Amino acid sequence: MTAAANTNEIAAARERLDDVRREVARVFIGSTRHIDTMLLALLARGHALLEGVPGIAKTTLVKAFATTLGCNSRRIQFTPDLLPADITGTYVLSPREGTFALRPGPIFANVVLADEINRAPAKTQSALLEAMQERQVTIEGDRFELPSPFLVLATENPIDLEGTYALPEAQIDRFLVRVSMGYPNAREEAQMLKAHGADPPTARPVLSARDVVQLQGIASRVYVEDDLLEYAVAISAFTRGHQRVTLGASPRATLSLVQAAKAWAMIGGRPFVAPDDLRAIAPSVLAHRLILTADAEGEAGARERLVEEALSKVSYRRGMRAV
Repeated sequence: MTAAANTNEIAAARERLDDVRREVARVFIGSTRHIDTMLLALLARGHALLEGVPGIAKTTLVKAFATTLGCNSRRIQFTPDLLPADITGTYVLSPREGTFALRPGPIFANVVLADEINRAPAKTQSALLEAMQERQVTIEGDRFELPSPFLVLATENPIDLEGTYALPEAQIDRFLVRVSMGYPNAREEAQMLKAHGADPPTARPVLSARDVVQLQGIASRVYVEDDLLEYAVAISAFTRGHQRVTLGASPRATLSLVQAAKAWAMIGGRPFVAPDDLRAIAPSVLAHRLILTADAEGEAGARERLVEEALSKVSYRRGMRAV
């Protein structure tokens, strides 16, 4: 049995995470919650979806975050004419040798920046499904492992903007968290103008691929009591039985909730998960996965309010243990 993470490991890991946070904050002017949520996805071996209108620094944030990790990163600009093979790669004929060789696509990277992912149709978006879930791709029947760590950071525009496609439910469910970004406040916007003047700041690597894998390993060993596992199941079950929900949180969502809570506890400097960790990250992990009824779908923030309702009505009960 793998030993649980200890306090010293968590303290050392938190210092490394603080380095990442400070470096990204040099470039991205905005809420530190957005940075922490992306750290959460990284530690939990998940993927992050950043949603917001154009021009609010979504791409700036993901590029700065990817750079600080010190990993191999590739960017994919999603457009209506993008093909699945443009993402995964394909076999090409070598005229000199008369054989076919694999030309790998940009998916073969530690960090994949999927920019404006919902500007490509579902056929192209589906090229990410296997990669995001199984860390592998199948090209013309041949299976290829993706490098470790592997992280997809995607940005998307609101679905009501021209030229966007709704992400399929299976695609949405593979994102561990969604980061909803709005306009900066006046102070942040003024600070942005000052920082990004004649010589805009650029992020520097503060970790390596090996460091990231090590941090992910520590996060996976954060202790979770059985009572909290039952609490997570109860929260997901509440969404499945709600009268305004057509499709509730899946078992994958429940697993993501627990993994995210472990990462959030580590970010907070604790080697164990507390009920507040589950409550803190539940909206970011569960809300985007819910499919609401037609009358509720058009209400702004309806998914987040439903998750908040689940947190208010589902109580955490600590089980009695025999001495």
